[in-house]
Amino acid sequence: MALFGDPFRRLLWSPTIYRASPGSTALLDWIESPQAHVFKINVPGYGKEDVKVQVEDGNILVIKAEGGKEDSLGKDKDIVWHVAERKTERENFSREIELPENVKVDQIKAQVENGVLTVVVPKDTTPKASKVRNINVTSKL
Repeated sequence: MALFGDPFRRLLWSPTIYRASPGSTALLDWIESPQAHVFKINVPGYGKEDVKVQVEDGNILVIKAEGGKEDSLGKDKDIVWHVAERKTERENFSREIELPENVKVDQIKAQVENGVLTVVVPKDTTPKASKVRNINVTSKL
């Protein structure tokens, strides 16, 4: 029964659990500890003002970034480019991840450092009440 709560199984078996924009190069790692879920996403060239992290529909973690900035050297008419292997424009990307039930969405934290966005989603470790409910059985409905 524990398999049904496994986020990795949900990632593999349900395409709506985890979506990325087509062609996105924002690679993602999802790590789970006893205290939190940690998401690490490559966002080279983006600063904290370029990245938006939010929770939609109560449990969908949405991560977006918008590009469009060009290298300032590319606008100078006196500059001649001999090799251009790095992109001068950043691409837009988005990720949507369905969060597990046992998280504290109001305590999510995110930071961008050295081209990596880290999102920490704390777990709710308080014991849950039993979901067993007795049904009265009668001879007639």
